[in-house]
Amino acid sequence: MSHDVTALARRRQAVGASRRTGWVMVLAGIAGWLASFRLTVDDWRLLRDPTYQPPCNISPVVSCGSVMSSPQGSLFGFPNMLLGLGAFAAVAALGAAVLAGARLHRRLWLALDAGAFAGVVFAHWLIGQSLYELNKLCPYCVGVWVVTIGLFWYVTLHCLERGIIPAPRGVLHLVRDTHWLLLGAWYGVIALLVLTRFWTYWSSPL
Repeated sequence: MSHDVTALARRRQAVGASRRTGWVMVLAGIAGWLASFRLTVDDWRLLRDPTYQPPCNISPVVSCGSVMSSPQGSLFGFPNMLLGLGAFAAVAALGAAVLAGARLHRRLWLALDAGAFAGVVFAHWLIGQSLYELNKLCPYCVGVWVVTIGLFWYVTLHCLERGIIPAPRGVLHLVRDTHWLLLGAWYGVIALLVLTRFWTYWSSPL
């Protein structure tokens, strides 16, 4: 009897974790796609009219026009946001499938996690370029950084919980029990880098 209760509890926990991952994928996919779409529209308008001022050009530091027109904004020979349009749409669609009860194949989860990891690496490269080369913060780009990190974190957690990615039991329990705290610390480090890099600007009105 106790074995059945334990199995049922584990099954419910697994279903709850899958729904959490599905919601993260849907919300991250939608948010990332909208940010990428907004950047695509502004980039297209800049190509038509070089004097166009995107609404995200808020200040000398918070600006996206110069970021989009920089070499870093088209690293692969085309605007970076086009990658986001395709990738985030696929993530949202897969997340909706997970919420609907679909069981994605192990290889698909691994491919999704690998893609999210590549996105995180690219996002951190862009963070470094924005802070220390371009000296600008693009609001929509920051949004993409946030959702990309969250997506990678929870897809990886799902893969660890389901045994898709092997990990020692102690590591699994630590990550599962403190996943929100570790993610918050990750975001906190990035926020601290932004704060210290532009401290002169942030503190000037004070």
